[in-house]
Order: sequence, then C-alpha cells, then structure tokens
Amino acid sequence: MNKKICSLVVLMALTAGLQAKVRLHHLVSDNMVIQQQTDVRLWGWAKPGRKVVATTSWSADKSTAKADKQGRWLLTVRSPKASYEPLSITFDDGDGQVTIQNVLAGEVWVCAGQSNMEMPVKGFGNCPVLNYNEEVLNAAGKCQVRSAKIPSIMRIEPQEDADTYWRECSPQTVGEFSATGYFCAKVLNKALDIPIGLIEANKGGTRVESWLTKENLEKYTNEPTDSMGIVNFKKMFDYHRAMLWGNGTFNPILNYTVKGILFYQGCSNVGDPGNQYSERLKLLVEQWRTQFGLGEIPFYFVQIAPYGSGALNGTWNALLQEQQFRASQIIPNSGLVCTNDCVFPYESTQIHPAQKQKVGERLAFLALNKTYGMSSIICESPSYKDMKVKNDTVMLHLNNECGGISRFVDITGFEVAGADQVFHPAKAEHFWRPGGGYWNECIMVTCPEVKQPLAVRYCFRNWQLGNLANAGGLPLFPFRTDNW
Repeated sequence: MNKKICSLVVLMALTAGLQAKVRLHHLVSDNMVIQQQTDVRLWGWAKPGRKVVATTSWSADKSTAKADKQGRWLLTVRSPKASYEPLSITFDDGDGQVTIQNVLAGEVWVCAGQSNMEMPVKGFGNCPVLNYNEEVLNAAGKCQVRSAKIPSIMRIEPQEDADTYWRECSPQTVGEFSATGYFCAKVLNKALDIPIGLIEANKGGTRVESWLTKENLEKYTNEPTDSMGIVNFKKMFDYHRAMLWGNGTFNPILNYTVKGILFYQGCSNVGDPGNQYSERLKLLVEQWRTQFGLGEIPFYFVQIAPYGSGALNGTWNALLQEQQFRASQIIPNSGLVCTNDCVFPYESTQIHPAQKQKVGERLAFLALNKTYGMSSIICESPSYKDMKVKNDTVMLHLNNECGGISRFVDITGFEVAGADQVFHPAKAEHFWRPGGGYWNECIMVTCPEVKQPLAVRYCFRNWQLGNLANAGGLPLFPFRTDNW
C-alpha cells in the first residue's frame, strides 16, 4: 500500500510539473519557419505573473515576458538572416524548459481564402491537380518549403490557439500542402534560395464576410453576428456564415510574424450587388493588416477562373472578376493574378481547375517583383486602357503590355456591340504602322454584324477563354467598356 501511495505521489508531482511548464502556441513548435531579420513574436501561456525567458541558438541575447492574469505571454526575438541552418529556441518559466528544434529562418506567407486555396497538391475528389506524381517525385530531399495547416473550424468567439504543426516538404507530405501556396513557395524558394514557410488558414466555400470581425460586420454590413441570427442564417451552407471562420480559423495566427498574405477566394460571393465585394475585400485587408500589426504587408490575390456551369454565356462570374480587378485598384500594396488561361477547355463545369502551377507561379511573380525587388520579372497582366472608334473599327490600347503582346493574329475572346446592346464575336488583330500618334500601335477590333460599334468586351462571360497575353505570357484581364 505504501508503495502504491508513494508511486501515486510521484506521478502527481510529475503531472503537476508538466502542467506548470511553460506552454507554447502550436505554431511555435519544431520545424517552424520564422520571418528572417526582424523582431519575431513568440507566445504562449504560463502561470499568471511568471516571467518567461527565451534563449536562441544564434544569439547570446535573452528575451523576457511576464504572463498576464490569464497566463498569456508574448515576447520578441531578433531573427537571423535566412539560411538552411537548423536553429533552436528554449523557453523557461522557472518550472521547466521547453526547447523547439529544427527551426529555419526564411520568409513566411499566409495562404488564405476558400477551396481553390485550400485545394491540396493531391487534389480533391474528382478534382485532380495537374502533374501530381511529378510533384511528389520532385519533393524528394527538399525541405526548403514548410507548411502549417490551421484546422478549419467555426467559433462564435475568437480563438487563441489551433491544433496544428509544421510539416517539412517531402514525397510523403507534399500532397497535403495547399497547391496554390506550394507552387508559389517553390518559385520563391528557387529565386531567393531561402526557406519558405506557409501558414494555411482557409476554408472551402467561405465568403469574404466569413473572415470579417463582429465589429466590422456590425459597422459595415447587415450580416447576423448574434448566435441566434447565425443559427437562422439565410444561407443553407455552414461555410457561408459570417464571422465564424475568422474567429476559429484565422484569429489563432494573428500573433505570428509574417511577410504577407496570399488570397484565393470569390466564388461564394458571386452575385453580390454593385461594388459590395470590392469594398468588403478592402475592409478585410485593412482588418488583417491592423490585426497582424506589421504595417501595410503585401496582399496578393487571385481572380476567380472562368466557370460556366448552368449558364456558359451568363455574366455573373465576369461581374465578380470585375469586382476583384476593382479591388486591386483600391487596395494599397496589392496585386491580382489573372486566371483566364488557367483552365482547360473541358473544365467549364469544374470549380477547381487543375492548373494550380500557373496560379502559384504568378503569385510568386508578384512577390518577387513588388516585395523582393526583382524588377526584371514581369508580374502584372495587361488590362484595358482606352479605346477609340473609327468608322466600323475599334482601336484598343492596353496597360502593361511590357514591350509586346503574345500574338498578332487569331486573337480570340473579343466581342463588340452597337446601339442595340447585342454583342457579337469580333475579329481582333495587332495593328502597327511607322510614325507617332494614337493609331501607331493598337489592337484593331472589327465585326461584320456591327457597323457602328459602341462597346467592346473581352471574355466577359461566365465561360469564355481568350488567348491574348503580354510579353511575360500573362493573360489579358477580362473587361468591358460598357456599363450595360
């Protein structure tokens, strides 16, 4: 009996010791990637009032913080220059030490949005990712890209922690990485030759309102934020609910020190009236920048791809694309990826197109040019600039041609309309002649059915694929010159 009592006392003492030891946020763990050459925030929990001391393998300096009344503490350490050298950090609150190993300094990006960002390298059911086997084989021996997936959960109240962990890239793990995020990270890793960390905080089907805070929803929208209103939410799907996904899936990462945000979302907001989507996306970016407290961090996002299920010639998809383009014009330090050529002709009813490599690469082009100073990288798609009509011909100028367009003849995707507002397929070709003036070089658009053209559209339908691109191979953004 005495032996049993003694054993029980020892076990209780050990358990108490374990419970007393400083506890770290799940993102502050083995294999993590910390943002290089900055004051990196590290945080967790300890006994209220207890001092927590952090020491690192790369510096003799110590960082300290005092746990508040709820036991929360947060401190910062100055991170080293990016490299592939494994680092370690030790935390001590006086009741025991906790050390995290195999830490790398590099660049950290958040992967936010809905299912096309959540879609893993292995794809979804009946939604494959192009060249999956090749990507698995190419991941062998490469640990320069790491990822942490935040579990997708809804919560009424903002959550502080999430049950996650950091994954090293390997043939066994790469299939679970966000495909769009991973293909972006691969390019960044190759171009910068430093580790890249991805924090995946996303959820398929979510609207932009799903990530807004209660305060912003109540101030700027009519979305329900009380528990009863959310239960009786007008949408039939849980993933459409406002606020809950931000509370459960995004709030846990807001203390992490990141470089910027990659965002792929929009399908669930198709049908929003007026400028609602662009204004709310701008609001969300402002919210996230404020919450991270890292200044005007980059926000690079993806235009939804052509999708024609149920109405190939409708325009509701194009109207959301137009709103995304507008958002790119009103959100500072942002960039938008055009995806008009990122679908195969047979994918008109596929909401998750297979060509995620192009999407991720173009996000990387934006980051390399705008964030990392590689000005030689062409990162922006061409867009409509202006037009003039001469007789039966429309002359178009584009922004961001970057020294040339991809083709001079057999250009597809253009339509023109006259006073009857009926659009007809049009012939478009490159026009050039020596000398100056407006007519020196442009895109010339004509249509036999429209003798007096008033408006031009390019791929402004749910499902319409064009083939015009700039000198960097980046496709022309869908557009319309009318407001019909």
